[in-house]
Amino acid sequence: MERKFTVVTGASTGIGFELAHLAAQEGHDLLIVADEALIDASARDLRSHGTEVRSIECDLSTIEGVDHLLEATGGRTIDVLCANAGRGLGHGFLEQDVADWRRVIDTNVTGTVYLLQRVLKEMAARDAGKVLVTGSIAGLMPGTYQAVYNATKAFIDNFTDGLRGELKDRKGVTLTTLMPGPTETEFFARGGMLDTDVGTKEKDDPAKVAKDGWDALHAGKSHVVSGWMNKLQAAASHITPTPILAEMHRKMAEPGSAN
Repeated sequence: MERKFTVVTGASTGIGFELAHLAAQEGHDLLIVADEALIDASARDLRSHGTEVRSIECDLSTIEGVDHLLEATGGRTIDVLCANAGRGLGHGFLEQDVADWRRVIDTNVTGTVYLLQRVLKEMAARDAGKVLVTGSIAGLMPGTYQAVYNATKAFIDNFTDGLRGELKDRKGVTLTTLMPGPTETEFFARGGMLDTDVGTKEKDDPAKVAKDGWDALHAGKSHVVSGWMNKLQAAASHITPTPILAEMHRKMAEPGSAN
């Protein structure tokens, strides 16, 4: 019997790399994708599990990059997709370069939505397949000093809820949204947030976050918030006035707020 085939984006480090490990441990063949050359070293680590692992470097903020990813599958049926690629950006919006905030939107929203449409259309046609999308609890609050990023995650959290409703008659297809809080990854360094409170304080273990998402995916859950503190924060966001949430986020993400 042919092994299951899993595609993981944003898999060079962090949550994506840990998701790829979980898939390989279960005997899945893998295609892992990132926009940096480090993805090849990650593939070498994952091959220790004895499965076939292919890696490609491509820019998932572009339609062409997503098409390149899909071509790299060689026409093989995707059993599991972990749409984890994402990009952050800190500091004040008015000071950000257009190219920087646009790439956040194009990676987190445009590329992700296009990838989901392409993969889920095929899964829905055969009524089989599992998709895990990495959203964030950041999408539940105004992102003071992280306005574009939080808005993109609000889009993803909302979009996957709506899409799940459209797929409800496809019993063999599951769509799960993983909603982590601050996690110990390269996200804060790459987003220029190492001078912030959230960038310097203790964060969640990416292996634990990935395991929560992987388990929720296979249990057929609609979404999972990883970590009990994040669950409390997510619940509180639904009843806390928006200005208070915005001020809370400012204290975490304002440049120079690191202790």
